[in-house]
Amino acid sequence: MKKTFQLNVEGKNRDRVLEATKHEIRQYIKRERRKTLPEGADFWDFDCQFGTRPDNAQGVHLATLTALIDAVDKEGGDAFYLELLAKPGYRGARAGAEPADNEAP
Repeated sequence: MKKTFQLNVEGKNRDRVLEATKHEIRQYIKRERRKTLPEGADFWDFDCQFGTRPDNAQGVHLATLTALIDAVDKEGGDAFYLELLAKPGYRGARAGAEPADNEAP
């Protein structure tokens, strides 16, 4: 998804447009996560770019999207750009984690 979301739409309440935008983003993420994973992948990960315009978008974490959208709203911004690209994610071994033994103490 590469899209510029307008927050000021004539004839529509800004708060409702904001909530509809967040809903659309959540639905896109859910739809992408339902797709079949490639062989060996553990989960769907997302590359996220966020900014007020496409030329100033920076990489952000998926979990921070709602806070960033709310910040644009509080600043009175008219629009924001969001780029979400799904990619297969792979879990690595935890640092310092010992292998589990099958022995009972």
